[in-house]
Amino acid sequence: MIRIEIDGCGVLICGPLEAVARKFEAELVQRGFTRKSVMNRLRLLAHLSRWLDAEGVPPESLTAEQVEAFLAERGRTHTGLFSRRALGPVLDWLAGEGAIPRAAASVPVAVDPAELVGFEEYLRAERRLEASTIAAGMARARRFLAVYAPPGGAGELTAAEVTRALLDEGATRKPVSVKAFGYTLRSLLRFFFITGITGHDLSAATLVIRSPQPSRLPVGVGRDDVAGLLAGCDRNTRAGMRDYAVLLLLSRLGLRAIEVARLRLEDIDWRRAEMLVRGKGNRDERLPLPREVGEAIVDYLRGGRPADAGFWEVFAADRAPRRPLTREAVGGIVERACDRAGLSRFGTHRLRHTLGEQMVTAAVPLDAIGQVLRHTSPVTTAGYARVDVPALRGLAQPWPRAGGERS
Repeated sequence: MIRIEIDGCGVLICGPLEAVARKFEAELVQRGFTRKSVMNRLRLLAHLSRWLDAEGVPPESLTAEQVEAFLAERGRTHTGLFSRRALGPVLDWLAGEGAIPRAAASVPVAVDPAELVGFEEYLRAERRLEASTIAAGMARARRFLAVYAPPGGAGELTAAEVTRALLDEGATRKPVSVKAFGYTLRSLLRFFFITGITGHDLSAATLVIRSPQPSRLPVGVGRDDVAGLLAGCDRNTRAGMRDYAVLLLLSRLGLRAIEVARLRLEDIDWRRAEMLVRGKGNRDERLPLPREVGEAIVDYLRGGRPADAGFWEVFAADRAPRRPLTREAVGGIVERACDRAGLSRFGTHRLRHTLGEQMVTAAVPLDAIGQVLRHTSPVTTAGYARVDVPALRGLAQPWPRAGGERS
């Protein structure tokens, strides 16, 4: 039995994993984890070690099924600490050290029926959707078939099951979730019909879900507000240099959050002052790299990006473990910048809208705006015409007054 203490907080570790606890602590500290993160991971290790001891399971014989049993048992009383996501890094390290089998660190994979396997491949190869979009769609498709498919399988589906599924969905979930569920069902049922799984096209049975849409008059932010976001970045720190470069990419080039997260070192052509943008639908396009943005990226690469990053994405998390920024992390950068600037929080897309509105105000043609923002449809770009309020006033009809006068 050993006790590991960090800044006055201690974790008692006993059982078969006691021998590797000190090495695990040293690895976490070396990788730059915060004190709280180190303690939480050590607590997970301690709980797992005591569970192995109580169950009489040698670490070298641990299986993925036993890991799930451990999570289910401890999760009933420690819901915030015990999850597959939290335990994953601990298991990965133990497997790397040879303390447990590599298979024990793997997440059990549910075996989908053949029709769902084909649907997933269709989404990936034909629709060319992103991995996160495919995962969300597959989760909805699995839920639909598990609850509403007849005993004979997907081939016996009728319009009644489709309608009932959407009505049940609407009873418990928000309209935006019901719309997403309906889109997935429509795609799934069309795939079933095209591939011969169902004899009739049931996609017409998916109800059209409508929800009120707010007015799309100006949704951007002012130039002074953008300047405040940038000025709030402490460029003497690693995180400040990174945040400044990210905010410039969002506000000067109108990149989406996921496009910033995907930006890789080889995507920047410094000689030509161009950058490759990995956009929606796997569309890769080149944009000019403004001097201001390029200099901010260079400053971050030289003084902010960890030298031991180990990946090709430009932007890295400033806390351990070292990993590329995610779309959600880019959104967090904008929200924290809003807090520093004293602004109400908004998302990354507001900065994209801001650039579009600035170009409209500068009388840039809509087709040129569409090229900069990389819209796939001119209808999307046309929406920006509505932000030119002075021009819209000229289209308004005079309001009638009493006596026949108009104002």
